[in-house]
Amino acid sequence: MRLATKKNRIPSRPTSAKFMQAQWPLYLMLIPGILVLIIYQYLPMFGFVMAFQNFKPVLGFFRSEWVGFDNFIYIMKLPNIYQVIWNTLYISVMKVIAGQVFPILIALLLNEVRIGFVKRSIQTLVYLPHFLSWIILGGILIDILSPSKGIVNQILKSLGLEPIFFLGNAEIFPYVLVVTDLWKDFGFSTIVYLAALTSINPNLYEAAVVDGASRLRQTWHITLPGMRPVIVLVATLSLGHILSAGFDQVFNLYNQSVYETGDIIDTLVYRMGIVQAKYSLATAIGLFKSVIGFILIAVSYVLAYRFANYRIF
Repeated sequence: MRLATKKNRIPSRPTSAKFMQAQWPLYLMLIPGILVLIIYQYLPMFGFVMAFQNFKPVLGFFRSEWVGFDNFIYIMKLPNIYQVIWNTLYISVMKVIAGQVFPILIALLLNEVRIGFVKRSIQTLVYLPHFLSWIILGGILIDILSPSKGIVNQILKSLGLEPIFFLGNAEIFPYVLVVTDLWKDFGFSTIVYLAALTSINPNLYEAAVVDGASRLRQTWHITLPGMRPVIVLVATLSLGHILSAGFDQVFNLYNQSVYETGDIIDTLVYRMGIVQAKYSLATAIGLFKSVIGFILIAVSYVLAYRFANYRIF
């Protein structure tokens, strides 16, 4: 039996001490992020006990009366709770669908632009709204969509049409949320799909050209199948946020006249917890949402692993 020489000997794995000695600066950099996660995400979880109490701030967590699941039973009997859940699901699903389809189309169109300056300019313009908060965008949209002085209704009046109260009409308010959310974030979402396009082998397009395939055929048979893993991954991971319809956006745009179709779980929690000081009921609703969201996130990761071979570790 031939012994391994010094040159072909398989190097041994570094010991834990040597590994930590080499990697400790990286672990040190994690400390601020871990502290923020603990302080703002894990420590507040202790407040979930309020969902099972008749919580009163003067008595605190330990002296407030325990009521078991009475708060959950009460919120399930609220007259508008099922409408709020439906609004949340309806708005979220529309945002997920629009947030998938439109960025893919924009990424495909940008991929066809051959002038670098034009392509970069368009990318910059469509990315810009993502970096603005909904506080700023809310004020801009309120002015733009104003029924009396807004530029959109001014254009409608010039065409002989009646002005539309976009933010006061309960029937169209959910669609206003979807369109404005798409306008804000679709540019940033195209980054993922543009990155997916760069991973496609260019030899496939050369072979398709030799076979006489048009640009449309190349897109259908090469580009979209090449983007499929990323599309499936983004779609499945978005399931975990299906109960988050965008509190910042809705809170800055909605009003009492659109509660019927625009009120979502997060805004209901805000009104009950902050405005009405019903802390136990608000916590119960938030806990209900968190449990459902955790289940959906777990399902989304299973689907992502099954259909896109995505693993979190």
